[in-house]
Amino acid sequence: MNQVNEERKEKSYLEMETKYKGIFAWIFSTDHKRIGLLYLYSIAAMFIVGATLGLLMKFELIAPGKTIMGAQTYNGVFTLHGIIMIFLIVVPGLPAVFGNFMLPLMIGAKDVAFPKLNLMSWWIYILGAVVAISSQFMGGGAPDTGWTFYAPYSFQTDTNMLPAVLGAFILGFSSILTGLNFIVTMHRMRAPGMGWFKMPLFPWTLYGTAWIQLLATPVVGITLLMVVAERVLQIGFFDPALGGDPVLYQHLFWIYSHPAVYIMILPAMGAISEIIPTFARKSIFGYKAIVASTMAIAFVGYFVWGHHMFTSGMSGTALYTFSILTFLVAIPSAIKVFNWVSTLHKASIHSSVPFLWAIAFIFVFMIGGLSGLVLGALATNVHLHDTNFVVAHFHFIVFGGTGYAFMAAIHYWFPKIYGRMYDKAWAKIGWAVFFIGFLSLYLPMFYLGIAGMPRRYYDYLPEFHGPNILSSLGAFVMITGLVIIIANLMRSARHGAPASKDPWKGRTLEWTVDSPPSLENFDEIPEVKHGPYDYSIEEKQSGEVN
Repeated sequence: MNQVNEERKEKSYLEMETKYKGIFAWIFSTDHKRIGLLYLYSIAAMFIVGATLGLLMKFELIAPGKTIMGAQTYNGVFTLHGIIMIFLIVVPGLPAVFGNFMLPLMIGAKDVAFPKLNLMSWWIYILGAVVAISSQFMGGGAPDTGWTFYAPYSFQTDTNMLPAVLGAFILGFSSILTGLNFIVTMHRMRAPGMGWFKMPLFPWTLYGTAWIQLLATPVVGITLLMVVAERVLQIGFFDPALGGDPVLYQHLFWIYSHPAVYIMILPAMGAISEIIPTFARKSIFGYKAIVASTMAIAFVGYFVWGHHMFTSGMSGTALYTFSILTFLVAIPSAIKVFNWVSTLHKASIHSSVPFLWAIAFIFVFMIGGLSGLVLGALATNVHLHDTNFVVAHFHFIVFGGTGYAFMAAIHYWFPKIYGRMYDKAWAKIGWAVFFIGFLSLYLPMFYLGIAGMPRRYYDYLPEFHGPNILSSLGAFVMITGLVIIIANLMRSARHGAPASKDPWKGRTLEWTVDSPPSLENFDEIPEVKHGPYDYSIEEKQSGEVN
């Protein structure tokens, strides 16, 4: 009976995938690989818009006084830049794209547990994006609160806050559904023989991330609805004139938004944990320690939100507690870095493009993490709070961490996704230009913050001019690197040399299927008999990467 039901489900699945033609075959597909690509193209389009807005902000800051826009326009630009980059790119990025495409392949499944729900999550993502971006084009002007929507200004401003807030609320449902789908998929659909500790590390990080998506996202959803109610009905949750407390909004917002940082960074760490052993020709050092640190980050991340609010007037006990917890959450991240570096010790390293991105990730993530400890210390936080130092730290963690890992992942899994290889020379040039531009853009902001330049200001004093020139020029260099990278990948997707099943000599299950994979991934579900990163001595010592 079970076999008959499975055959009926497969027949129904195949009929659905061949029912539509053209673009409808994509936007109505329940194939996890096509949904992953839909997310990839949607996120790439959003990224181009968000990066362009960021470049315009840096052009405005290239000199004191007005250059290309006024203060109100600048406020609208950095608000939209933040909404796009956080809610539309960084939070969904790695889980939605590579989680959708690679998770079933890596655990030996034919699809995710709920294919239709998976498609629905992408439709909700698109709906949320349309609603959020529409706020820029309605009467009243672009929202100008920043992506955090801080009260009381978020319900006092006359700009179009409602569409932006509702757009972020809708996007939360997409995140929740994706997390739910991944949890069930990993619990119910792993290949025979794949126990929890035979599962690759990228699915492990998706598992930790999925629980955060499921448990933390409703908090920000409720909080955003409270802002809507405050604005429309004047209930008095956050309005001090009505007996509300604006600091309560900060607590509720950061209770979600700090775990959201780990929604961003955990899959990034998972992708790096796949790339390092592949190009080191070694099993990952401390597999179980990485798994334990992943779950520890997911757990402890719920308890550190208060370090965003050290200057808001909390009690001394709360200040000390949140500061200690902030330092504690750095320990599992340090364990991961130690394990990556230990994997490289006495390894047969092949420095292909994904490996270069992975090494750059470790470098910038270390800078971001150590600067986070500076902000986690109470005394230094008082001086650096709401300065450019925070902007630099945030971008080293979020863009330098998640962004670099996304680049590493797309260059690593590109042959599997498209069945073609990219031009490695241009890929290395793009990496080098991007890396130089990134450091030139954000390193000067550390100095500016220490010197006292506030963040979110559209103008500044003349003494801050020199570092801002360097930072703005760095933005131009970084965007140039991005153009090279994107152009190379777009061209290679159509005209690159054909790729084999396993161009990198990887050891996880996705490298055992065709490139690109067939509709149902596996002709027969594989049986797993060993760990995911096992290399023989001969394999470690022989052969260059294709």
